[in-house]
Amino acid sequence: MATILIVDDESSIRKTLSMLLRSEGHVALEADGLEAAGAALERNQVDLVVLDLRLGDANGMSLLAQLGASANPAESIVMTAYASIETAVEAMRLGAYDYLTKPINPDELMLRINKVLEKKSLREEVTRLREKLSGRDQLSKIIAGSPAMCGILDLVERIRNQDIPVLVTGETGTGKEVIARAIHSTSRRARGPFIAVNCCALPEELLDSELFGHVKGAFTGATANMRGLFQRAHGGTLFLDEIGDISPRLQAKLLRVLQEGEVRPVGGESEVKVDVRVIVATNRDLDAMVAEGSFRSDLLFRLNVLPIALPPLRERREDIALLVEHFLTQLRKSRGRDDLSLTEAARRKLVGYDWPGNVRQLENIIERSFALHAKPVLDADEIAFGPIPAGAAAREDETRLSLTEVESRHIRRVLAAHGGNQVVAARVLGISRSTLRRKLEEPD
Repeated sequence: MATILIVDDESSIRKTLSMLLRSEGHVALEADGLEAAGAALERNQVDLVVLDLRLGDANGMSLLAQLGASANPAESIVMTAYASIETAVEAMRLGAYDYLTKPINPDELMLRINKVLEKKSLREEVTRLREKLSGRDQLSKIIAGSPAMCGILDLVERIRNQDIPVLVTGETGTGKEVIARAIHSTSRRARGPFIAVNCCALPEELLDSELFGHVKGAFTGATANMRGLFQRAHGGTLFLDEIGDISPRLQAKLLRVLQEGEVRPVGGESEVKVDVRVIVATNRDLDAMVAEGSFRSDLLFRLNVLPIALPPLRERREDIALLVEHFLTQLRKSRGRDDLSLTEAARRKLVGYDWPGNVRQLENIIERSFALHAKPVLDADEIAFGPIPAGAAAREDETRLSLTEVESRHIRRVLAAHGGNQVVAARVLGISRSTLRRKLEEPD
């Protein structure tokens, strides 16, 4: 069964075709012109448009162009009593599947409709399978061998078709953004944008503008209208990290977005509709914050529809050995050194450590240890957990390194010294978090 919109300015033709389509089990909608057709397309999920190219003084070609520009365009079959090669070519160029001349033969029309619906169904099935495979590919990239993490990945797979808010909790460095990206990539929004923002990295006024946008002249420096992250994430997912750090005023604005599905830019006078799935994360106890009055209970109720609690690395030691090998593989590729490795004693030392900075700290310690030692294979006593010894970097003779290499090593030392916390490291280095991330991604 399909939903088919008939657009024709002749009432008798619309009624006849509607009866024919309904007799075949389809849902038939009618429109007598471009305005009515646009309204029907906005209100309904239409599979196919059967369109007359002559609609009084209007031209149906403009509706074909509108369908082609849509994010999820319906298929179309055009009809006309004024057939010509030029109009047929133009209609096909604008995306029409087929072209029929009036008077319409009912059997011929149903044959064409069945063909186009079969084509549409096959294309949607291919898209669905590709998205499913893509989502599973994303899940397979998450290193998980412990029952706790395997259970979380199973939950992510099971909620793929549930478009609801998710609250991810866990200590710093446990991989909350990784899980958020996995949720997005396995969902029906996978083809839409995924936008992440750290709520504690920006002052309140700037975060307000970043999230909700602003209009020209809203404040000093607002020289043009700016779309906020909610608008830029339309059709996709917005990930709000460290949600426990936003102010009560922004909590109220966020609650309105979740309730109404609309935002009001800073300085604006009207709301803008948005279609966004919100995933939030925090390492704080939001229930305790509600009890003390620093976090809204109604907002927590909205956000906590589906909670996912990531266990710290010390509670899933089965994953440590897998993660060590994963980070070694990454390091070998980035440095072009297939000989980099760890002794069994070094690996046991890593597995036995409590990892207060979790996965992020593990990655940084491995990189840091190889940065401090020129050897390809490191032993247990060469794993650099503590502060960097005075002059340790000099032993590698940094006078032979390029400025980029010196900068990269310094950035990684600062990051390791602060347990892998990028927000704190960026503040110490005097750069933005986005700049820090870019520099970390640059090859040494």
